[in-house]
Amino acid sequence: MTIAAFIIGCEIGFWVFVAAGLVFRYILDMKRIGALLLVATPVVDLVLIIATVIDLRNGATASFIHGLAAVYIGVSVAFGHRMIRWADKRFAHRFAGAPAPEPKPKHGAAHARRERQTWFLHLLAWTVGCLILLGMIWFVDDDSRTADLWSMIWRWAIVLGIDFVWSFSYTFWPKKA
Repeated sequence: MTIAAFIIGCEIGFWVFVAAGLVFRYILDMKRIGALLLVATPVVDLVLIIATVIDLRNGATASFIHGLAAVYIGVSVAFGHRMIRWADKRFAHRFAGAPAPEPKPKHGAAHARRERQTWFLHLLAWTVGCLILLGMIWFVDDDSRTADLWSMIWRWAIVLGIDFVWSFSYTFWPKKA
């Protein structure tokens, strides 16, 4: 199995754990098992990073795909709890009679605040992902095999910068109703 297929499998595995946790929690009324499955979602990240390191240890030249594994883990660490909470609220509303989740603010100061908060989560994702990328670069210790990892850091930094401008623009020019 290639590392690309493994990353896809881990992303699917993440959502399978989330869905199974919610089904056990709300449909089967087995709250402990549901909570255990939801808490187990970080195991998917651990398996992914181990597989990526093993692939590099076996002599693979680091590629965009290896970098994508680090991005996936950074995003999962920063946004995973928020994604699970989003799904949990909707599942609780649909299957457990909980009130409908409040919609995201679409304008004004509340919208600007949410955009800034999301950017700070993106910064956290970038920081975690870059630490993993730097760890891979250090681990491989061969510039010819890690050029794509350095490229990933710089490309993601550009995206982070664009996201900063976009997100913080709402602070100065709030979206009107």
